[in-house]
Amino acid sequence: MTTTKSKVVYSPVFTDGAEFRIPTFKLLKQDGKLYKSAKAPDLDKDKALRIYRAMVTTRILDERMLAAQRQGRLSFYMQCTGEEAAVIGSAAALDDGDMIMAQYREQGALAYRGFTIDEFMNQLFGNEMDYGKGRQMPVHYGSKKLNYMTISSPLATQIPQAAGYAYGQKLRGEGLCTVTYFGEGAASEGDFHAALNMAAVHRVPVIFLCRNNGYAISTPAAEQFAADGVAPRAYGYKMDVIRVDGNDILAMYQATQEARKLAVEHNRPVLIEAMSYRLAAHSSSDDPSGYRSKDEEAVWREKDPILRMRLWLESKKWWSEDDEKQLQENMRREVLETMKRAQKRPPPPLESLVSDVYDEVPPALAEQFDKLKAHIRRYPDEYPKSAEHAKGGA
Repeated sequence: MTTTKSKVVYSPVFTDGAEFRIPTFKLLKQDGKLYKSAKAPDLDKDKALRIYRAMVTTRILDERMLAAQRQGRLSFYMQCTGEEAAVIGSAAALDDGDMIMAQYREQGALAYRGFTIDEFMNQLFGNEMDYGKGRQMPVHYGSKKLNYMTISSPLATQIPQAAGYAYGQKLRGEGLCTVTYFGEGAASEGDFHAALNMAAVHRVPVIFLCRNNGYAISTPAAEQFAADGVAPRAYGYKMDVIRVDGNDILAMYQATQEARKLAVEHNRPVLIEAMSYRLAAHSSSDDPSGYRSKDEEAVWREKDPILRMRLWLESKKWWSEDDEKQLQENMRREVLETMKRAQKRPPPPLESLVSDVYDEVPPALAEQFDKLKAHIRRYPDEYPKSAEHAKGGA
């Protein structure tokens, strides 16, 4: 049974969906000027500058921490470079109470919500002040106070979780929604389809935001799917959908604003496909020169979302070259100084290895922990950061 009546025909008619061509929503040109007939969203100076500072903060943090990984200070890092508008523009359109379920390239959303450089660094170095107690890989952030669900490494698991969380929001009648971010590669996982179907059937306030950055690690979009991107898949679930220029901060902000209204006021889930490009490698373990050209990257560097917003701010007399210089200098200094502090902080207490799972540590686990401490005491040179904890009988 279908949910609607279909037209009856008397000879075989096949369709492949080619008639559905989804337009791309744009407002801001690369020179910082609006397109003809385009109207900027209602964005005041204070909020615009908050967005821009979060974009610059994210870019500087990414540059510095990738360098730290190359120096051996970090084991791993992932950059948001080139996708700042897609992430921060959308996050800025949300209510601070809305839940964010990210993939692993959305640190800009946290920066916008107020996650400090100290908090970033504590997680990256897994020290005693890390909210995750050193149990996660670097870049797997989480913040309960900022409604940012802790990131999980397995690809796409956050997408059905977002549908379920939004269902709870609907039942509670809070007037809030959930937004979940993922790449176009994750949209090939079964979790993506299960989530969209659940959200559409139960009509839950969730925004599925796909960052289509052209590559699933090294696999180009042309080898991932034959259809016109990810957006047309929404039709299969009778879901509202919009495609946006992901490097256009104003378009991302307005599209997410409208998507949030549909989600919260009408319980209509929405799929947003943000068309962007990953200027950096997939991660610090990746070398993109093996699967894409420098010429291709250069084309997209000319579409830098941060420069585009800066030119728009300057056109409104809200920003200047002196402002830019001061922001760059201050942020670079803060990132460097904070990194040095975070590196010197000790690791989480050894006993935190067996906490948080059970109300009381069971005998079998306590026995294993005692053996671990004995092992560390026996080989203190092999475990210098843990040896002091073990000596103290922690």
